[in-house]
Amino acid sequence: MAKVHFVAAPGTLTAYLTGEIDHHAAQALRREIDAQVDIRLPELLTLDFAGVTFMDSSGVGLILGRSRRIGALGGQLTIQSAPTNVRRMLDLAHIHYV
Repeated sequence: MAKVHFVAAPGTLTAYLTGEIDHHAAQALRREIDAQVDIRLPELLTLDFAGVTFMDSSGVGLILGRSRRIGALGGQLTIQSAPTNVRRMLDLAHIHYV
């Protein structure tokens, strides 16, 4: 089961993801992240994958959907701290990360 906790600062919101991101987990994460974005309206949303142990294509959909959502609000999405297994999926999807 994946979890997320948030750290907010002026203009930014960082979502620290942990666990396994599959179809069911991605849906729950999407709802939680979107709720925080709607409340805080950050200019920069960062998804931190350091604690993610598994991610399938549902995680890619989670990222792309959040990117579209924050972009529609005039903001930007960044991906950070992706472990090797997640980086492989990001590379296949041509998603940039730091």
